[in-house]
Amino acid sequence: MAVVAGTSTAPSSATPTAWTAGAKPSNEPTRGRAERADVHAEWAIDADGSREPGSNSASSSSSVTGAWRPGGLPGNRQFAQLGALHLESGAVLPQVRLAYETWGQLNADRSNAVLVLHALTGDSHVCGPAGPGHPSEGWWPSVVGPGRPIDTERWFVIAANVLGGCQGSTGPSSPGLDGRPWGSRFPSLTIRDQVAAEIALADHLGIDSFALVIGGSMGGMRAVEWAVTVPHRVQRLVLTATGARASADQIAWNSAQVAAIHADPGFAGGDYYDHALGGGPHTGLGIARRIAHTTYRAADQLEERFGNQAQHGEDPLHGTGRHQVTSYLDHHADKLIRRFDANSYLVLVRAMNTHDVGRDRGGLEEALGRIRARTLVISFDSDRLFPPAMATRMAQAIPGAHEHLASSPVGHDAFLLPHPDVEQWVRDFLGS
Repeated sequence: MAVVAGTSTAPSSATPTAWTAGAKPSNEPTRGRAERADVHAEWAIDADGSREPGSNSASSSSSVTGAWRPGGLPGNRQFAQLGALHLESGAVLPQVRLAYETWGQLNADRSNAVLVLHALTGDSHVCGPAGPGHPSEGWWPSVVGPGRPIDTERWFVIAANVLGGCQGSTGPSSPGLDGRPWGSRFPSLTIRDQVAAEIALADHLGIDSFALVIGGSMGGMRAVEWAVTVPHRVQRLVLTATGARASADQIAWNSAQVAAIHADPGFAGGDYYDHALGGGPHTGLGIARRIAHTTYRAADQLEERFGNQAQHGEDPLHGTGRHQVTSYLDHHADKLIRRFDANSYLVLVRAMNTHDVGRDRGGLEEALGRIRARTLVISFDSDRLFPPAMATRMAQAIPGAHEHLASSPVGHDAFLLPHPDVEQWVRDFLGS
């Protein structure tokens, strides 16, 4: 059963409820509320760290892919060559490479390592400014950094670009053994395959156990898989805005995104890397992003922010323009096609669709019962993609888990945004 700490909190201007060892169980998860003053400020923040307002028009990238390619500026990336990886499908992926970044110093007994796992369109650049090799600032600056809940002056933080991604790790845009991009030849991956690559990275770095493994959304899927696959290597576990298996609703939304990319003639069956500049499946990837981003935000917040208002200077009533919410989605689509790869998007979405920690392990409860880590599960009351009931099911099955329900008007993307209660919960949990 889940062990739930504390009682309902006041708004965030008050002291947030802290996780405490031996807290008295209750029948409801602890709740926390975000400041309403942040409702509008966060609209310009996305998972890639960009903080720009919506654009007046959509545009297309001049490149066939937004992937980081060999020969590009590495920025703060380091690269680990991990050799061949045997996949769940039976295929073998040769010469696997993971791009990763680190912050802080690993102590003498290697006991202060923290693994941060990114979501679908994230990457290894968790914190730090934009610069050469990193077109956007870090995507989780409210949680990771000096003096933050995961304090890089105390903890040695590692974040890798996921296997199958497009920001330095082996993925469809990477060269295969023949020097050509993998493209359509890239094998299917599962969340377990991605975790296997991350375990190989930990071995490469000489880290036997993590003081904390933390992730949200797709990163949370990998985090819970870490704790089930190698329970002795995870001391603490934080799962935020995530679940132990994909839901029918998530698979449905993801399937629509996959169909949008496949329908784009520029996709060319996945082999578009030799197309002329301006080619590639930008339209399909942009539509996929519009669909996804709609699920990342709460309907009430979209209504509050945009309503049915026309974009400035445009006239949708007479067919000569867009609504504000359309412009907002166009902006996020345009940003994604400039920094992401359509094939990687497909590989990662399909891995999410097949996520199920209970597969071949006797079911969810049996699998989650294997976890030894002290566990904190956080959900958001407005999250329609990973609703709180999914978190509660995990918390009830993980031995001794603590569950918090955060209040936010944002929706799923709330896990990426500053939230005083969530930050305090993570700080106290990591300090315990």
